[in-house]
Amino acid sequence: MKKGWKYFCLGIVLLLNCGYMHAGRDLPSSTGRRPYISNISWEQFQSGDIIFQTSLSGQSKAIMLATESPYSHCGIIWRENNELYVWEAVQSVKKTPFKEWIAQGKNKAFQVKRLRNADALLPQAAFAKLNEELKQHEGKPYDTAFEWSVEKVYCSELVYKVYERAIGLKIGKLQKMKELNLGNSTVQSQLKKRYGSRIPFDMLVITPAAIYQSELLMDIE
Repeated sequence: MKKGWKYFCLGIVLLLNCGYMHAGRDLPSSTGRRPYISNISWEQFQSGDIIFQTSLSGQSKAIMLATESPYSHCGIIWRENNELYVWEAVQSVKKTPFKEWIAQGKNKAFQVKRLRNADALLPQAAFAKLNEELKQHEGKPYDTAFEWSVEKVYCSELVYKVYERAIGLKIGKLQKMKELNLGNSTVQSQLKKRYGSRIPFDMLVITPAAIYQSELLMDIE
């Protein structure tokens, strides 16, 4: 009896360990580079840089799982009157003070990328066009359905459209929704909440992960 109880307990321990290991693999945790932390020198960042973080929003986990990336939110850095801001699409499109933007992410960690050959691609005239395009989106409501629309916009859509319309660069690859990793129960729950039984599998989307992985961008060392 004691021997049988011993093996039963061992089996429970193994099952718990396997479950813990599986849970740890649920969410992607690394992009190959260590994220910045809040005490880094911010002087190296410039207008037009693209910034990424792990959002603490209710949909963040589903986005991370669907895109197999630790980053679920992104925006465009902007310097103005010697102050640093991030243009982002949240409840509405707005310009958020940099420190405030960092504080809203998990562990205040973030990553920043820049256009390759930014000096050549972003002369003063290009910055003016980027700024003008950003202001065209200011105040637009957040698009919870992730549609490609004029009236509403989501975070990575804002980044993509601003660069495409201002200077003709398409940063990141558009994907059909069905190309994402939709099998996880957390992702399925979010899809059902937004679309019910009519999930738009062929709808084109641009994700924070797709922008992060763009070959047009480089890491800032």
